[in-house]
Amino acid sequence: MTSPIAKAHDRLLIIDFGSQVTQLIARRLRELNVYCEIHPFNMVTAEFLAEFAPKAVILSGGPASVIDEGSPRPPAEVFELGVPILGICYGQQVMMEMLGGKVERGDGTAEFGRAYVTPSQPLDLLNGWFDTGREQVWMSHGDHVAKIAPGFEVYATSPGAPFAVIADAARHFYAVQFHPEVHHTPNGRTLYKAFTQLAGFKGDWTMEAYRAEAVKKIREQVGDRKVICALSGGVDSSVAAVLLHEAIGENLTCVFVDHGLLRLNEAEEVVAMFRDHMNLRVIHAQEQDLFLGALEGVSDPEVKRKTIGKLFIDVFQRYAGEIEGAEFLAQGTLYPDVIESVSFSGGPSVTIKSHHNVGGLPEKMGLKLVEPLRELFKDEVRELGRELGLPPHFIGRHPFPGPGLAIRCPGEITREKLDILRKADAVYIDQIRKHGLYDEIWQAFVAILPVRTVGVMGDGRTYDFACALRAVTSVDGMTADYYPFSHDFLGETATRIINEVRGINRVTYDITSKPPGTIEWE
Repeated sequence: MTSPIAKAHDRLLIIDFGSQVTQLIARRLRELNVYCEIHPFNMVTAEFLAEFAPKAVILSGGPASVIDEGSPRPPAEVFELGVPILGICYGQQVMMEMLGGKVERGDGTAEFGRAYVTPSQPLDLLNGWFDTGREQVWMSHGDHVAKIAPGFEVYATSPGAPFAVIADAARHFYAVQFHPEVHHTPNGRTLYKAFTQLAGFKGDWTMEAYRAEAVKKIREQVGDRKVICALSGGVDSSVAAVLLHEAIGENLTCVFVDHGLLRLNEAEEVVAMFRDHMNLRVIHAQEQDLFLGALEGVSDPEVKRKTIGKLFIDVFQRYAGEIEGAEFLAQGTLYPDVIESVSFSGGPSVTIKSHHNVGGLPEKMGLKLVEPLRELFKDEVRELGRELGLPPHFIGRHPFPGPGLAIRCPGEITREKLDILRKADAVYIDQIRKHGLYDEIWQAFVAILPVRTVGVMGDGRTYDFACALRAVTSVDGMTADYYPFSHDFLGETATRIINEVRGINRVTYDITSKPPGTIEWE
């Protein structure tokens, strides 16, 4: 069902056929202040279309072959809505198959990777394109359109795609063989902008408007009852907490669980900001001994995660049980989590990400959920945080994992190693900030390695820990490249860590990308 907030805006429907980059389409549209939702093709029915009432529709790419029996299709009623439709890659091919064209395999017209399209004739969808005569695009298709449907004409071609851009201008049906949403189609945003403009979108999806609508929705849902929120100090839970506080004031209580695995001074900074500067009611649950005691002697990374997760549930439930009259649990669920909670086969997935449902707490505690960010992507959450007045340095913080330093400490966890790790990490981040690199990097941290190495300091022999520096660039954390620091930066940083952090005598830099590695070490 469409949410009350969504109903206040013009809506664009993205019908998903399983492309790896469908979420990028939505992000491009949200950047244009256009509200959109992604729904799997087999969840979109004639009844759904009537209820959702889209102002325009985009058909995504996908891995299937439209030629195969049982291949994904949108409902035929989508072409009877009388609204502009844009088909992308598989979306183009399914349009042709359903509207009277023909799709074939092979015959030398498959394209993968960078390609260049050139115009055949003017088209409103292509306003702002072809200023230099051709446009770079990203192709990824094996099948190809062999015959276009009646009413369509060709508006641009590429060496491997004679129907790279086609349209039935009278019905405002458009189709492209390439992917305008990806980084490798540099002018793709302009195409989406033209499509939304010709569809009549006003661009009214702003965080200022969302803030007011969300506050109203929270008040209608909660009334004068009480809400508890697990405050981790991360951007999502922080923005959710501040938004809830604006809506219901002292009826919100945040619980910040300090498990002893946080960065240097992090607990004090989080509690001070939210309790003292944002005037939120915050319970600082100091449970370091409980967590570190349970982790003593544990070296297996999965056992670490499960131990921390179970303890967090137990601790949060204990503190939440002390809040009289609490009927709601607030979560920082984001729109990508909502999308991922529905499988492509059409049913809810077996499990929702554990870090977003707080380990299953809602079911155990019998509380009703409040999810004020469930329509938003991560970059929109940051924008909302700025709108709510959270400090810029806090909004732009790098992601920090729920298990904290436990997964940056391969092998057995000890208090000694954690203290060393905190100090080394603080020096490293300070270096990154001093060189003006923090905002260029998705995530950066130090991992302390489970080995000791021989070193020489002064006239003496040392036998201390080695550490690894990690820094990556990424868009969404799904893939990542290591950050290309200069050797001067690395040398300066290594010298500072060794000089300032007792217990480390060797520093390395991790240059593994994701894949094959992961961002974190465990």
